Amino acid sequence: MVYRIVKYGDPILETPCQPVQEFDTAELRQMIADMFETMYAHKGVGLAAPQIGVSKRLTVIDTSAGEDAAAKLVLINPEILSLEGSQVGEEGCLSIPGFREDVKRAMDATVRARNERGEIIEVHGRELLARAMQHEIDHLNGVLFLTRLSALKRDLIRRKIRKLVKAGEWT
Repeated sequence: MVYRIVKYGDPILETPCQPVQEFDTAELRQMIADMFETMYAHKGVGLAAPQIGVSKRLTVIDTSAGEDAAAKLVLINPEILSLEGSQVGEEGCLSIPGFREDVKRAMDATVRARNERGEIIEVHGRELLARAMQHEIDHLNGVLFLTRLSALKRDLIRRKIRKLVKAGEWT
């Protein structure tokens, strides 16, 4: 099932999520499958549960855009263990469609999380995977990529979104 993506302005996107408590359930497996389907349908490389209206610390990532099954990554209750280096690259967000800006992130990221069976995993990512993990974990902490922009760029985007809302084009 393809979920509707929650857009900027919905408070769930700026609220820290609750940890997942139950693993290896049919409901969790279905949600993960639906999140991947939703992410692919919207041409994303990552999707966090709050983006579909669920306040849980769960994210799916696939930097291959569905081309490599081995690239599919499920992170439940993730924590960043280390960040190293620096990169600046363009980021967008399925919850803020139509807006892309350069964001500074770490070049390398190591994350500890649980998989859908509840097993502890550690994932090391570099470049795009590191960026995606940081972006999605930000979502779980109630942080949007807009927060990482200069105040001027952030205010410009917010003004444009307010105009879209008034025109009925941001639903």
